[in-house]
Amino acid sequence: MIWFKKYLLPGFVFQSVLIGGGYGTGRELVEFFLTTGPVAGYLGMVVSMIVWGLVMAVTYELARLTKSYDYKSFLTQILGKGWIIYEVLLILIAILVVSVMASAAGELSAEALGIDPLNGSIAMMILVGVIVFFGTPLIEKVFSVWSIALYAVYIVLIIITWTVYSSEISAVATSALGDSSWFVGGIRYAGYNIAILPALLYSAKYLETRNEAVSAGLIGGLIGMVPAILIYTAMLSQYPEIVSEAIPANYLMAQLDAPIFSAIFQIILFGTFIETGIGYIHGFNERIAAIYASKGAAMPSFMRVVVAAVVLITAVFFANLFGLIGLIAEGYGLITWGFIIVYVVPVLTIGVYRIYHSSE
Repeated sequence: MIWFKKYLLPGFVFQSVLIGGGYGTGRELVEFFLTTGPVAGYLGMVVSMIVWGLVMAVTYELARLTKSYDYKSFLTQILGKGWIIYEVLLILIAILVVSVMASAAGELSAEALGIDPLNGSIAMMILVGVIVFFGTPLIEKVFSVWSIALYAVYIVLIIITWTVYSSEISAVATSALGDSSWFVGGIRYAGYNIAILPALLYSAKYLETRNEAVSAGLIGGLIGMVPAILIYTAMLSQYPEIVSEAIPANYLMAQLDAPIFSAIFQIILFGTFIETGIGYIHGFNERIAAIYASKGAAMPSFMRVVVAAVVLITAVFFANLFGLIGLIAEGYGLITWGFIIVYVVPVLTIGVYRIYHSSE
C-alpha cells in the first residue's frame, strides 16, 4: 500500500508522537484550550491544525528535495551551523515530554490497577526499549496500527458521550466565546508539538513528488487534530469540573460508567504513552545512525536501547519529582517559543524560499 505510506503514514507517525502523555489524557487540551473557554478552545485547535499542516507540507517538501531524513541534515538546510540550537532544545523537550508521558503512565496505572505509579512508569519504559531496539520497520507498523485503533476508540467515545450528555455538550459548546488568548494558545500548542517533526522525517522517505509532499503535510495536520477535537468535545460534557482533573479522560470514563469500554480506552491510552516515547527516542537514534552511516558503518542495535534507557530513566525521575499537572502547566514556556523561533519561522521563510527557487 504505497499510497498509505505516501499520504497517511507521515501524519500517523506525527499523531502517534504528539498524542501521548498530555494530549491523550486530555490534560494538554485543558491547559492550552479549555482554560480559554469551551468555544475559544475550538478556535485555538483550528489555529494549531493550520500551523501543523503548513509546517509539515514545507518540511516534507524541503526534506524530499534535499534528501534530508534526519534532523541534523534537515536543519542544516535552513539554519546552517545553527542547527545545534535545535538539538539542544530537542533534548530539553524530549526529556519534558517523555516525563509527562511517564507521569501519565504511572497515574493511569495507579487509577486503573491500583499499583504504585512508579511501576507503571517502569513498565512503559521497558516496552519502549523493546520496540526501539527493532528500529524503523517495526515502529512504522506499530504507529499505523495503533493510530487506526485510537481513531476507532475516540469515535466510539464521542458517540457514547453524545448519547448520554448531548444537551450538556450543546449548552457548553454554544456558550460565550471566552478568553481572547485562544489564538496565542493555538500558536504555542502548535509550536511545541511540531518541534518533533524533523526527528520524524524517516517517515517521509516514501515521498517522490511535490504534490505528494504537500498533500501528506496538509493531511497530516488534519490527522493530528481530529482525535483532539473528538476528545475535547466529549470533555465538554463534564465542564468545568474536569478542568482540575490530572487525567481528564479517566474522569470522563468514570462519569460514563462503561467499564468494558473504559478498560479498552485505558489500554489504547497506555499505548499512546509508549508511542510518544518511541517517537522522540527513535528520532535521536536516527540522528546517531546517520553519523555511523557517514562513516560507512551501521549503528549497533544495543546502542538504540542505551539511548532509550538514558532518556527514559531521566524522564521517569522528573515525572516522579513534579507530577503530570506541574509538568504540563510549568514545563513548556520558553522551550515552546524557542522552537517557533528556531524551526517554525525559518522553515516557513527560508524553507519556502529554497523550495520556490529549486529546479523543480
